[in-house]
Amino acid sequence: MDKLDRPLKNSRSRTPVRRRSAGEVVRHLGRWALGAALLGAGTGHLTTMRDEFQAQVPTWVPLDPDFVVVASGVVELGLGAALILAPARYRPAVGGVTAAFFVAIFPGNISQYVTGTDAFGLDSDRARLVRLFFQPVLVAWALWSTGAWRAWRNRNNR
Repeated sequence: MDKLDRPLKNSRSRTPVRRRSAGEVVRHLGRWALGAALLGAGTGHLTTMRDEFQAQVPTWVPLDPDFVVVASGVVELGLGAALILAPARYRPAVGGVTAAFFVAIFPGNISQYVTGTDAFGLDSDRARLVRLFFQPVLVAWALWSTGAWRAWRNRNNR
């Protein structure tokens, strides 16, 4: 057995440490990046970007726009932290919840496009339309980076 093929040993516990494939590393980096983005967005909801986020709350939502922004900011902070910190066995569930959150906030993006509301530098119909196509990317990113897609496929293949 070549020296590089042997399992690595954890110096403290003497247990073998499994090497991660390049794909796993990329997936983990993607999960951490998405978590960091959600932490940043959640912070923005609660601080400096609050007014811009309020502009995205559809008028038909029967709640105070500030409440919606604060609540979604708190959820984003929780999801961001969970994406980064959740143990491996909970990551698929976190990915599913994160994907569902992205689906739930999509009407705000549609409303911004339909009403022509300027926010976040989206000051043209074209820019707002392009943003709509990014939401499915976020859903896929959440499912892929947490292994939720793989877990769902494996569960259905049993």
